[in-house]
Amino acid sequence: MITDIDLSCHQVRESDRQRLANLIHFEPFIHRHLDWRSPLDWIGTQPFLLAERGDRLLGALACPADPPGTRWIRLFAAASDVAVEEVWGFLWPKVLEAISNEKVIFIGAIPLQNWFNNLLKSSGFIQINEVILMSWDRNASHSSRAAHPLSIRSMSIDDLVRIEEIDRKSFGPVWHNSRETLELAYRQAALATVAESEGEIVGYQISTALQKGGHLARLAVDPAFQRRGIGSALLDDLLMQFSRRGAAHVTVNTQKDNRASIALYEQFGFRKTGEAYPVFQYQP
Repeated sequence: MITDIDLSCHQVRESDRQRLANLIHFEPFIHRHLDWRSPLDWIGTQPFLLAERGDRLLGALACPADPPGTRWIRLFAAASDVAVEEVWGFLWPKVLEAISNEKVIFIGAIPLQNWFNNLLKSSGFIQINEVILMSWDRNASHSSRAAHPLSIRSMSIDDLVRIEEIDRKSFGPVWHNSRETLELAYRQAALATVAESEGEIVGYQISTALQKGGHLARLAVDPAFQRRGIGSALLDDLLMQFSRRGAAHVTVNTQKDNRASIALYEQFGFRKTGEAYPVFQYQP
């Protein structure tokens, strides 16, 4: 059993990169947020804390703000030769202390493993939603987009200012992606398109490649232009493009309570896979 006396804590430094990489890649208790960034990409943000005993790295916890006011647990890692509950119990209060003077709108986590789910529940996190997975296959029938006075084209880096505005309006503070995150998404995309109406960007989608398929990572329409078939047009176009590339299936994640999105995807032949991940919010 370890105690606070056994451990020391400090903000991760660039010189810790290799040790941290070893912890992430070789130890069994690792939580990574569903993210465009790798855990190491968060080095330099705060709080990103390490737990050590002597020169032995035992754990890491990253909970940076992105966008401001919203914090997701991006990484939690614990070494195999120490109780995961004790590493969490040592680092989590220090994260709360580090952000105690800041205006925080939301602190959340999406656990992918039961052991992390249990840690969150024991620390004041409550489940507020679920992220569900839906899948489309090439043989599924779907409605083609209706005629509409808009055009769909490939996204460019110069579009990101407007795309960030649409993202902020569409998703609100908890699920909104920052401009930096959207740029990372754009650069990693296999297919990124925008819908224009009278020369103005009114919607966008960003998708990534999967083995024998694709994944729709982000789709949004400016609220002022919703209910005009723009989301359907973007979705129809990306499915056609993935089909031309030989994709056998396309997946998408959405919140369980987002009925409008679920209805849209079902219209195009997406079906729920039964896979779901809980969304937790910290409630002090």
